[in-house]
Formats: sequence, C-alpha cells, structure tokens
Amino acid sequence: MGIIVYPPKYNKTLVAVRGVVYCKACKYAGVNNVQGAKPVKDAVVRLVCKNKKNSISETKTDKNGYFMLLAPKTVTNYDIKGCRAFLVKSPDTKCSKVSSLHDGGKGSVLKPVLKPGFSSTIMRWFKYSVYNVGPFAFEPTCPK
Repeated sequence: MGIIVYPPKYNKTLVAVRGVVYCKACKYAGVNNVQGAKPVKDAVVRLVCKNKKNSISETKTDKNGYFMLLAPKTVTNYDIKGCRAFLVKSPDTKCSKVSSLHDGGKGSVLKPVLKPGFSSTIMRWFKYSVYNVGPFAFEPTCPK
C-alpha cells in the first residue's frame, strides 16, 4: 500500500491592498517615473473584483499618499485573479489626470507581499493577505 501525499493546504484569508499615490513633477509629466513626485492626500483608489460576485470598494490616501484598502469579505486570497486596483480621483485639480504608471488607469494587477512578517496582517479581528499595487500617479497641469 502506497503513501498518499496531499498538497499543502493554504488558509483562506481576506484581502488587503496597499500602495502609494503621487502627483508627478512637471519635469517628468508623460514619463513613467515618480522622481520628484509629491504624495497626494485624499486621492481615491478603487478595487474592482470580477469573481463570484462583482464587488467594488474604495478608500482615500493619507497625508503621505499611502492607502490600505480592505476588499469586501466576499473576496479571498483564493479568488483575487479577477481583482484590479484603479486610481480614480485626485482632490487637486492641478494634478488630476490619471497617468499610465503601473496601470493605475486601466487596472493594476495585485502582487502578493512576499516579505515574511508583512505578507499578512490582522485587522478588525480578521486575517488579511496583503497585496501591493503601484505606485500610482497623477499627471500635473504644467505651463508650456
């Protein structure tokens, strides 16, 4: 009689997405670069997941341009392939055009955090697997 070997079982967890949003410097407008960019406070980032149930969630960035978006509880690490993060809106009218940097306009694929100790987190009594996107950036209106 042979030994049955089962594949490793991965725990199902909820999903958290993190990243940073910038306003690009005029010098680098139109270029996929965040050198000299400034963080954008209150920028809106959206997570759209087209899996069992279409789900959408949004959050705003903090004063450092950082966001941590918690996906709806219907989305788990087992079904994130249908999820994309989008840059939606800037509070700054002088820096409001969504750039193509890291697909912020058409939807960025979620990348798992692989660093031990940072790949999961406990929030609101639930365990979340953490995924990275971006950085995202808005293009400024620059004088010619």
